[in-house]
Amino acid sequence: MPHLQQRQLAFAALFFVNLLYGINYVVAKGLMPQVIGPSGFILLRVVGANLLFWPVWLIKRERVAWSDAKRLLLCGISGVAVNQLMFFHGLMRTSAVHASIIMVATPILVLVLSGLLIGERITPSKTMGVALGAAGALMLIFLGGGRSDGSSTLGDLFILINASSYAVFLVMVKPLMSKYSAVTVMSWCFLVGSVLVVPFGWGEFTAVDWAGLSPAQYVGLLFVVVMVTFVAYLLNTWALRVVQPSVAGTFIYLQPVLALVVTWLTVQGGVELGWMQGLSALCIFLGVWLVGRKERVAEAE
Repeated sequence: MPHLQQRQLAFAALFFVNLLYGINYVVAKGLMPQVIGPSGFILLRVVGANLLFWPVWLIKRERVAWSDAKRLLLCGISGVAVNQLMFFHGLMRTSAVHASIIMVATPILVLVLSGLLIGERITPSKTMGVALGAAGALMLIFLGGGRSDGSSTLGDLFILINASSYAVFLVMVKPLMSKYSAVTVMSWCFLVGSVLVVPFGWGEFTAVDWAGLSPAQYVGLLFVVVMVTFVAYLLNTWALRVVQPSVAGTFIYLQPVLALVVTWLTVQGGVELGWMQGLSALCIFLGVWLVGRKERVAEAE
Protein backbone atom coordinates (compact mmCIF):
# COMPACT_ATOMS: atom_id res chain seq x y z
CA MET A 1 0.00 0.00 0.00
CA PRO A 2 1.46 3.44 -0.91
CA HIS A 3 2.72 5.44 2.07
CA LEU A 4 0.37 8.38 1.40
CA GLN A 5 -2.64 6.08 1.33
CA GLN A 6 -1.53 4.49 4.61
CA ARG A 7 -1.29 7.91 6.23
CA GLN A 8 -4.77 8.83 5.02
CA LEU A 9 -6.13 5.60 6.48
CA ALA A 10 -4.28 6.30 9.74
CA PHE A 11 -5.85 9.77 9.95
CA ALA A 12 -9.29 8.28 9.26
CA ALA A 13 -8.68 5.67 11.97
CA LEU A 14 -7.62 8.31 14.50
CA PHE A 15 -10.68 10.43 13.69
CA PHE A 16 -12.97 7.41 14.16
CA VAL A 17 -11.24 6.52 17.44
CA ASN A 18 -11.83 9.98 18.87
CA LEU A 19 -15.40 9.95 17.57
CA LEU A 20 -15.93 6.78 19.60
CA TYR A 21 -14.39 8.48 22.64
CA GLY A 22 -16.67 11.47 22.10
CA ILE A 23 -19.72 9.18 22.03
CA ASN A 24 -18.38 7.38 25.10
CA TYR A 25 -18.72 10.55 27.22
CA VAL A 26 -22.48 10.38 26.67
CA VAL A 27 -22.87 6.59 26.95
CA ALA A 28 -20.62 6.09 30.00
CA LYS A 29 -22.21 8.99 31.86
CA GLY A 30 -25.58 7.30 31.44
CA LEU A 31 -24.29 4.03 32.91
CA MET A 32 -22.24 5.27 35.88
CA PRO A 33 -22.83 4.91 38.74
CA GLN A 34 -26.49 3.86 38.47
CA VAL A 35 -25.78 0.66 36.53
CA ILE A 36 -22.16 -0.06 37.40
CA GLY A 37 -19.41 1.64 39.43
CA PRO A 38 -16.31 3.05 37.70
CA SER A 39 -13.89 0.31 38.80
CA GLY A 40 -16.39 -2.41 37.93
CA PHE A 41 -16.93 -0.78 34.54
CA ILE A 42 -13.18 -0.83 33.87
CA LEU A 43 -12.97 -4.49 34.90
CA LEU A 44 -15.77 -5.26 32.43
CA ARG A 45 -13.86 -3.39 29.71
CA VAL A 46 -10.53 -5.16 30.22
CA VAL A 47 -12.09 -8.62 30.60
CA GLY A 48 -14.16 -8.04 27.48
CA ALA A 49 -11.11 -6.78 25.59
CA ASN A 50 -9.11 -9.87 26.59
CA LEU A 51 -11.93 -12.12 25.34
CA LEU A 52 -11.81 -10.30 22.01
CA PHE A 53 -8.06 -9.78 21.53
CA TRP A 54 -6.68 -13.18 22.53
CA PRO A 55 -8.76 -15.37 20.16
CA VAL A 56 -7.58 -13.14 17.30
CA TRP A 57 -3.97 -13.44 18.52
CA LEU A 58 -4.26 -17.24 18.62
CA ILE A 59 -4.82 -17.28 14.85
CA LYS A 60 -1.35 -15.85 14.19
CA ARG A 61 0.46 -16.65 17.47
CA GLU A 62 3.03 -13.90 17.04
CA ARG A 63 5.82 -14.27 19.59
CA VAL A 64 7.20 -11.36 21.61
CA ALA A 65 10.90 -11.09 22.44
CA TRP A 66 11.85 -11.05 26.12
CA SER A 67 13.75 -7.84 25.48
CA ASP A 68 10.41 -6.10 24.86
CA ALA A 69 8.67 -7.49 27.95
CA LYS A 70 9.55 -4.48 30.11
CA ARG A 71 8.15 -2.02 27.55
CA LEU A 72 4.97 -4.10 27.15
CA LEU A 73 4.56 -4.17 30.93
CA LEU A 74 4.88 -0.39 31.09
CA CYS A 75 2.39 0.04 28.23
CA GLY A 76 -0.11 -2.22 30.00
CA ILE A 77 0.23 -0.27 33.23
CA SER A 78 0.13 3.21 31.68
CA GLY A 79 -2.23 2.63 28.75
CA VAL A 80 -4.79 0.32 30.37
CA ALA A 81 -4.72 0.09 34.17
CA VAL A 82 -3.67 3.58 35.34
CA ASN A 83 -5.17 5.38 32.36
CA GLN A 84 -8.65 3.89 32.71
CA LEU A 85 -8.83 3.76 36.50
CA MET A 86 -7.77 7.38 36.89
CA PHE A 87 -10.04 8.69 34.15
CA PHE A 88 -13.25 7.03 35.35
CA HIS A 89 -12.61 7.82 39.01
CA GLY A 90 -11.54 11.35 38.16
CA LEU A 91 -14.65 11.97 36.06
CA MET A 92 -16.80 10.76 38.98
CA ARG A 93 -15.14 13.25 41.33
CA THR A 94 -14.75 16.39 39.24
CA SER A 95 -16.69 18.33 36.64
CA ALA A 96 -16.61 17.60 32.93
CA VAL A 97 -15.24 21.12 32.38
CA HIS A 98 -12.28 20.60 34.70
CA ALA A 99 -11.62 17.19 33.17
CA SER A 100 -11.63 18.69 29.68
CA ILE A 101 -9.21 21.44 30.68
CA ILE A 102 -6.73 18.97 32.15
CA MET A 103 -7.00 16.59 29.18
CA VAL A 104 -5.78 19.43 26.95
CA ALA A 105 -2.37 18.78 28.52
CA THR A 106 -2.14 15.31 26.93
CA PRO A 107 -0.95 16.32 23.43
CA ILE A 108 1.57 18.72 24.97
CA LEU A 109 2.94 15.95 27.20
CA VAL A 110 3.06 13.60 24.20
CA LEU A 111 5.04 16.15 22.18
CA VAL A 112 7.59 16.66 24.96
CA LEU A 113 7.93 12.96 25.84
CA SER A 114 8.28 12.03 22.16
CA GLY A 115 11.29 14.30 21.89
CA LEU A 116 12.84 13.05 25.14
CA LEU A 117 12.17 9.30 24.91
CA ILE A 118 12.14 8.34 21.23
CA GLY A 119 13.85 11.30 19.55
CA GLU A 120 10.87 12.59 17.56
CA ARG A 121 11.59 15.96 15.94
CA ILE A 122 9.77 18.79 17.73
CA THR A 123 9.44 21.21 14.82
CA PRO A 124 7.99 24.74 15.07
CA SER A 125 5.05 23.62 12.93
CA LYS A 126 4.21 20.78 15.34
CA THR A 127 4.43 23.15 18.27
CA MET A 128 2.17 25.62 16.46
CA GLY A 129 -0.35 22.90 15.65
CA VAL A 130 -0.47 21.67 19.26
CA ALA A 131 -0.86 25.27 20.51
CA LEU A 132 -3.64 26.00 18.02
CA GLY A 133 -5.50 22.86 19.03
CA ALA A 134 -5.10 23.75 22.72
CA ALA A 135 -6.44 27.25 22.06
CA GLY A 136 -9.50 25.83 20.33
CA ALA A 137 -10.16 23.32 23.10
CA LEU A 138 -9.77 25.93 25.86
CA MET A 139 -12.01 28.34 23.94
CA LEU A 140 -14.68 25.67 23.73
CA ILE A 141 -14.36 24.87 27.44
CA PHE A 142 -14.29 28.41 28.85
CA LEU A 143 -16.56 30.21 26.38
CA GLY A 144 -18.81 27.40 25.20
CA GLY A 145 -21.27 27.66 28.06
CA GLY A 146 -19.99 24.77 30.18
CA ARG A 147 -20.44 24.59 33.94
CA SER A 148 -17.67 23.84 36.38
CA ASP A 149 -19.66 22.85 39.47
CA GLY A 150 -18.99 19.54 41.13
CA SER A 151 -15.21 19.72 40.80
CA SER A 152 -12.71 18.56 43.41
CA THR A 153 -8.95 18.65 43.86
CA LEU A 154 -8.78 14.86 44.11
CA GLY A 155 -10.77 14.40 40.92
CA ASP A 156 -8.58 16.93 39.08
CA LEU A 157 -5.48 15.08 40.29
CA PHE A 158 -6.85 11.76 39.01
CA ILE A 159 -7.51 13.28 35.57
CA LEU A 160 -4.00 14.76 35.48
CA ILE A 161 -2.51 11.33 36.28
CA ASN A 162 -4.71 9.84 33.54
CA ALA A 163 -3.52 12.40 30.98
CA SER A 164 0.11 11.79 31.91
CA SER A 165 -0.19 8.00 31.80
CA TYR A 166 -1.88 8.08 28.40
CA ALA A 167 0.87 10.31 27.06
CA VAL A 168 3.48 7.82 28.31
CA PHE A 169 1.56 4.99 26.64
CA LEU A 170 1.38 6.71 23.23
CA VAL A 171 5.12 7.33 23.25
CA MET A 172 6.25 3.98 24.70
CA VAL A 173 4.06 1.84 22.42
CA LYS A 174 5.40 3.42 19.20
CA PRO A 175 8.64 1.30 18.99
CA LEU A 176 6.62 -1.88 19.59
CA MET A 177 4.44 -1.14 16.56
CA SER A 178 7.47 -1.33 14.27
CA LYS A 179 8.01 -4.96 15.36
CA TYR A 180 4.61 -6.47 16.15
CA SER A 181 0.99 -6.34 15.04
CA ALA A 182 -1.52 -4.16 16.87
CA VAL A 183 -3.39 -7.28 18.04
CA THR A 184 -0.25 -8.75 19.65
CA VAL A 185 0.64 -5.52 21.43
CA MET A 186 -2.86 -4.87 22.74
CA SER A 187 -3.41 -8.49 23.79
CA TRP A 188 -0.44 -8.33 26.15
CA CYS A 189 -1.25 -4.78 27.29
CA PHE A 190 -4.79 -5.74 28.30
CA LEU A 191 -3.60 -8.93 29.98
CA VAL A 192 -1.24 -6.87 32.13
CA GLY A 193 -3.93 -4.25 32.74
CA SER A 194 -6.55 -6.80 33.77
CA VAL A 195 -4.29 -8.28 36.46
CA LEU A 196 -3.95 -4.83 38.02
CA VAL A 197 -7.62 -3.86 37.65
CA VAL A 198 -9.21 -6.99 39.19
CA PRO A 199 -8.52 -6.06 42.85
CA PHE A 200 -10.11 -2.63 42.32
CA GLY A 201 -13.13 -3.63 40.27
CA TRP A 202 -14.23 -7.06 41.48
CA GLY A 203 -16.54 -5.79 44.23
CA GLU A 204 -18.39 -3.32 41.98
CA PHE A 205 -18.53 -5.84 39.12
CA THR A 206 -20.19 -8.54 41.24
CA ALA A 207 -22.62 -6.00 42.75
CA VAL A 208 -24.28 -5.31 39.37
CA ASP A 209 -27.84 -6.59 39.00
CA TRP A 210 -27.19 -8.16 35.59
CA ALA A 211 -30.64 -9.75 35.37
CA GLY A 212 -32.31 -6.42 35.98
CA LEU A 213 -30.57 -4.47 33.22
CA SER A 214 -32.64 -3.15 30.33
CA PRO A 215 -31.82 -3.96 26.67
CA ALA A 216 -30.63 -0.37 26.18
CA GLN A 217 -28.23 -0.68 29.10
CA TYR A 218 -26.84 -3.94 27.70
CA VAL A 219 -26.34 -2.23 24.34
CA GLY A 220 -24.51 0.63 26.07
CA LEU A 221 -22.19 -1.74 27.94
CA LEU A 222 -21.57 -3.73 24.76
CA PHE A 223 -20.75 -0.54 22.85
CA VAL A 224 -18.17 0.51 25.45
CA VAL A 225 -16.52 -2.93 25.54
CA VAL A 226 -16.47 -3.66 21.80
CA MET A 227 -16.22 -0.25 20.14
CA VAL A 228 -14.64 2.08 22.73
CA THR A 229 -12.21 -0.53 24.07
CA PHE A 230 -11.47 -3.24 21.49
CA VAL A 231 -11.94 -1.33 18.22
CA ALA A 232 -10.64 2.04 19.46
CA TYR A 233 -7.46 0.65 21.05
CA LEU A 234 -6.82 -1.55 18.01
CA LEU A 235 -7.18 1.29 15.51
CA ASN A 236 -5.25 3.77 17.65
CA THR A 237 -2.34 1.37 18.07
CA TRP A 238 -2.36 0.44 14.37
CA ALA A 239 -2.24 4.14 13.41
CA LEU A 240 0.96 4.51 15.45
CA ARG A 241 2.66 2.24 12.93
CA VAL A 242 2.25 5.04 10.41
CA VAL A 243 2.24 8.37 12.27
CA GLN A 244 4.28 9.82 15.12
CA PRO A 245 2.86 9.90 18.68
CA SER A 246 2.53 13.71 18.54
CA VAL A 247 0.09 13.38 15.63
CA ALA A 248 -2.01 10.73 17.40
CA GLY A 249 -1.95 12.84 20.56
CA THR A 250 -3.16 15.96 18.76
CA PHE A 251 -6.32 14.14 17.64
CA ILE A 252 -7.38 14.16 21.31
CA TYR A 253 -8.33 17.80 20.77
CA LEU A 254 -11.22 16.56 18.60
CA GLN A 255 -12.90 14.85 21.53
CA PRO A 256 -14.56 17.93 23.11
CA VAL A 257 -15.93 18.98 19.71
CA LEU A 258 -17.19 15.51 18.84
CA ALA A 259 -18.63 15.01 22.33
CA LEU A 260 -20.45 18.33 22.02
CA VAL A 261 -21.92 17.36 18.64
CA VAL A 262 -22.98 13.93 19.92
CA THR A 263 -24.61 15.53 22.97
CA TRP A 264 -26.40 18.02 20.73
CA LEU A 265 -27.66 15.28 18.39
CA THR A 266 -28.97 13.23 21.31
CA VAL A 267 -30.65 16.35 22.78
CA GLN A 268 -29.09 15.96 26.22
CA GLY A 269 -28.75 19.02 28.41
CA GLY A 270 -30.11 21.51 25.88
CA VAL A 271 -26.71 22.08 24.26
CA GLU A 272 -26.67 24.83 21.64
CA LEU A 273 -24.19 25.06 18.78
CA GLY A 274 -23.20 28.59 17.73
CA TRP A 275 -20.38 30.57 16.15
CA MET A 276 -18.13 30.17 19.20
CA GLN A 277 -18.31 26.39 19.01
CA GLY A 278 -17.70 26.58 15.26
CA LEU A 279 -14.62 28.78 15.73
CA SER A 280 -13.28 26.43 18.40
CA ALA A 281 -13.78 23.44 16.12
CA LEU A 282 -12.02 25.26 13.27
CA CYS A 283 -8.96 25.97 15.46
CA ILE A 284 -8.82 22.34 16.56
CA PHE A 285 -9.14 20.90 13.07
CA LEU A 286 -6.52 23.34 11.74
CA GLY A 287 -4.16 22.35 14.56
CA VAL A 288 -4.58 18.64 13.82
CA TRP A 289 -4.12 19.26 10.08
CA LEU A 290 -1.01 21.39 10.66
CA VAL A 291 0.73 18.76 12.78
CA GLY A 292 -0.03 15.97 10.32
CA ARG A 293 0.75 17.98 7.17
CA LYS A 294 4.07 19.32 8.38
CA GLU A 295 5.15 15.86 9.56
CA ARG A 296 4.64 14.52 6.03
CA VAL A 297 6.82 17.28 4.62
CA ALA A 298 9.56 16.59 7.18
CA GLU A 299 9.54 12.86 6.41
CA ALA A 300 9.72 13.49 2.67
CA GLU A 301 12.93 15.51 2.96
